[in-house]
Amino acid sequence: MKLELHHINLSTHKVDEMNDFYLKVMKLKTETEGLPVLEKKKGYSGNVAFVSDGNIQTHLAEKDLNVCFKTGHNINPLEKGHIAYRTDDLDAFKQHLDELGINYSDWGETAVAGWKQIFFYDPDGNIIEVHEVKYK
Repeated sequence: MKLELHHINLSTHKVDEMNDFYLKVMKLKTETEGLPVLEKKKGYSGNVAFVSDGNIQTHLAEKDLNVCFKTGHNINPLEKGHIAYRTDDLDAFKQHLDELGINYSDWGETAVAGWKQIFFYDPDGNIIEVHEVKYK
């Protein structure tokens, strides 16, 4: 099972201002390759800007405190943001978490078409996403 850092999600009420900051101040570039296809009719319909250093993406997502109520999931990755890892075997990773007794919220493809996603907390309450791309 391979696991690698894929993106950092920053939740904000200022998507355009944050995008300008990361483009101008941090000198990141607008990301156009490998972007998720957002499932805006399944619960999260916020605006998202995508920037990258060429390796790791930063997703600047509109904060949505009600996404859990809309989707029926118990972890809200858009409340304070999250760090995301991509795996080639999500089922094996879920089994790994089960063996360690770590609870997770299985979002399936609720938010992104073709991405199977789970979310869980680290010991300090930071949200971690692990996803597998099922098709491109």
